[in-house]
Amino acid sequence: MNKAHTLFIAVAAMMFTCPAKAQTNEEPDNSDKIQMRSVEAPGLKDKKVKEIWSQVPFEGMDQSWYNGNDRRDSSVLQTKYVTWNVLLDANATHSFNNPIDHTVVGSTALARNDEMEVSAAVIGGDFVYGDAHARIMTQFGTRATIVPRNDLSVYRGQYDLADVYRYISEAYAGYHFNVWHGINVDGGMFMSYIGLNSYYQAENWEYQASYTSDNTPWFFNGIRVQMFPTPHLKIEAWAINGWQSYGMFNQLPGVGGNITWIPSSNVKLLTNDYWGTDAAGLLGRHRFHSDNSFLLRYYNHPQSHGITKMALSLTGDIGFEKGDGVDGFTDGGPTNPAQYFVSGMIYNRIWFAKNKFAWCIGGGWMKNPGRYLVLAPTGQASPLPNPNNPTQTGAFPFTENPGDQFSGWDCSTNISWMPNQSIEFRLEVVHRESSVPYFAGPGGVTSPSGYTYTPLTAGWTPDLTTSENRIIAAILFRL
Repeated sequence: MNKAHTLFIAVAAMMFTCPAKAQTNEEPDNSDKIQMRSVEAPGLKDKKVKEIWSQVPFEGMDQSWYNGNDRRDSSVLQTKYVTWNVLLDANATHSFNNPIDHTVVGSTALARNDEMEVSAAVIGGDFVYGDAHARIMTQFGTRATIVPRNDLSVYRGQYDLADVYRYISEAYAGYHFNVWHGINVDGGMFMSYIGLNSYYQAENWEYQASYTSDNTPWFFNGIRVQMFPTPHLKIEAWAINGWQSYGMFNQLPGVGGNITWIPSSNVKLLTNDYWGTDAAGLLGRHRFHSDNSFLLRYYNHPQSHGITKMALSLTGDIGFEKGDGVDGFTDGGPTNPAQYFVSGMIYNRIWFAKNKFAWCIGGGWMKNPGRYLVLAPTGQASPLPNPNNPTQTGAFPFTENPGDQFSGWDCSTNISWMPNQSIEFRLEVVHRESSVPYFAGPGGVTSPSGYTYTPLTAGWTPDLTTSENRIIAAILFRL
């Protein structure tokens, strides 16, 4: 599932979370969290600063147009040792299914229909001293409930990991080694880039992510090593607790990595690959996933009063689970069915009026037998443990058994107004379909009245439908 951010440091304003410098109008690759060498002011001559800058990977490339990337060209909250980040994501959405309980099903960006919602209020910063660095980003709003609820690892053992971590989106520390064009070693909670989109909506072309992105990880908890052997190439390795999990499901960590190649300012290619054992208690079930994206800016006239640039992003994912009762892409019948994930999404964005406005259109498709990556419905349709009583699920849980089929497709279009680099107003229309009842229908998923305190009555069940149309109005602020 992508995801973000900037760090400008010291006199040379060098960013260790992504390669950037405040003196240019070209934005770094924040979606990939590339950490670069920090530069301290004392004792450094201009010549030395220039020598260090010449080693910065991807330096001199305009990457502000990427889907899943910070579009700003500078940070106004920069000090010598800290660059602060403030983000606010507020939305109002309407589902034409009109669920009585106002609950959104199947999204990590949205939670409530027909209400003003603060999806994310984020404050934090990037910290540096010499070659040591850290990043801490808090999160408040509905996302602090939506994302942790999908992690079953928190029910293993003690100490309530969901509540411990829910108000943190990123928290890691690390060290930079001056080898090749830089090697960074970080430990803690950091953003995943599986699914291309950024976790922070201000960095994405679309608001409601397609299935590919919304059903793959937003974060990892573990250790990563970022290596930059050339100015155009990053190779990254992970040893993590699991697939978007605060804790570990079994006895082995998940492993994987990222390769990002940026040959020019107009092209970006990347692959993310993962292996782990993420089915609780099933040590013989292994998960593999490969996520691959291609981004192309095919038109660029920044001073035009008409169209200023046009770009597309294309992502394709393939993966499977094998062992302990499932058999990857091979259908072994009722006792050993196929369990895999295949998906793709494509978006095209056009900027105009000197980048003050943009129009995006796109969509995607997903097939996931076994439903092992499908976002679980909530309320009485939830198959997940009730946080207040983990021995219980919803009264009518959406099943996630081997062999259970799920496929879906979606499309959306939006218009954005960006009066300056720190704020965006977006209006989006979305259509989504599923092969089985999945989205909240008029009766909702909570109770006959829509309120959690209303007892369930005989004959009532969650109202799930196979399609939904919705409109989203969002305000996205970043400083």
